[in-house]
Amino acid sequence: MIALTDVYTGRRELEDATDAKRKMHEWVGTQPRFFAHTAQHDFEAWLLPYWPRIQELAGHNRGAPPGLPEQVDHDKPPSRWIQEIFEAGRTRHSYVKPRDARRILEGQDLAVAARACQELRALLDRILTLCGASPLQ
Repeated sequence: MIALTDVYTGRRELEDATDAKRKMHEWVGTQPRFFAHTAQHDFEAWLLPYWPRIQELAGHNRGAPPGLPEQVDHDKPPSRWIQEIFEAGRTRHSYVKPRDARRILEGQDLAVAARACQELRALLDRILTLCGASPLQ
């Protein structure tokens, strides 16, 4: 079983990815087939490597958040960065995860985000190896 959670839940109950994984293992107990993974701080961190696509969809040229995508923090999580560019852009509608995350990722190479986001890479490698495939190169 693979579990995935965001570190950013709206409350500061999880410190980081390591803390989230530790707590998930505590909740589940000893299960050798349990694999905990986290999106640090939220799923949208994994969309940040596609900032040019986000700019295109939002109709705005606002710059990307500084630093590594998974280090964008609790004070302004990645989802808020994406929401703000969408609301400032020509489309004038807010970011909606099910609709816009799909549009951002459509036609993109997940290896781009995996190279920038070690937690995403770990999740993708886990899925691949559990299916009998080789991890990403």
